[in-house]
Amino acid sequence: MLKTTYRQYQQCAKVQTMLKNNLISLLDTAFPDANRLFTSPIRADGSEKWVDFVSSFWHCECVCGLSEKAFTARYQKWCKKHGYNFSQDKALDIYASACGHFSVMPKTTTAKLLVDQAVAQLRAASAALAVLRNEMQSLAASLPECPVVMGMFGVGPALGPQLMAEIGDVTRFAHKGSLAAYAGVDPGANQSGTREAKSTPSSKSGSPELRRTLFLVMSALLQTSLADDPVFQFLDKKRAEGKPYYVYMTAGANKFLRVYYAGEGISVISGTD
Repeated sequence: MLKTTYRQYQQCAKVQTMLKNNLISLLDTAFPDANRLFTSPIRADGSEKWVDFVSSFWHCECVCGLSEKAFTARYQKWCKKHGYNFSQDKALDIYASACGHFSVMPKTTTAKLLVDQAVAQLRAASAALAVLRNEMQSLAASLPECPVVMGMFGVGPALGPQLMAEIGDVTRFAHKGSLAAYAGVDPGANQSGTREAKSTPSSKSGSPELRRTLFLVMSALLQTSLADDPVFQFLDKKRAEGKPYYVYMTAGANKFLRVYYAGEGISVISGTD
């Protein structure tokens, strides 16, 4: 059920990306760069501040058509209504951005209808994605390996359930090399007769979904740079050696799976954390 739910999550994520790009495309003609005005994280219900903002201020003239003082007061009321923190500096930045852009789409009722519909569709997809994400976390929490997996560096509430969904019961793999081969991050064969290459690319013959999740975990490790984490140390070493991006990311994923196999296998077999 976790894997099936994750597949639905992936499909919904694709739809959300498409709808988000559609809204941004519309805003490029009505309120250019409106999607870049905020960096607030996505809320638990899937809502985003920039989407909520353009629902009210859908055209740059909705901002620059007011005086700076009037917009600041209106923006403060908007923040209070939607539960966002108000910053006068942010209000001034938004006002300057709106006044510094020229909209191609005129401010008409039809234009507002198009933006409103795009916002409504994106909100629906984001809400559905949040529901599926919560369900994945609930299903993952019922698995015996969950505490071990969630305790690994680079794995969060989003990536943890994805890993467990794609890997499944780790005891079905005969050894850690089998798990690496399943993910397609094991070294491929590259030899002929007496010749054997010193460096070989990964096989890429395994699960592309699992490989994608592993690369996201590696990216998280590189961003956090936890010096005492063995996988990050390995990644950083390969990167310092001048290895290409794909090479050190694949090598790090292989290392991560070996640690995952050892830790999760012991947990599942013994039934302990």
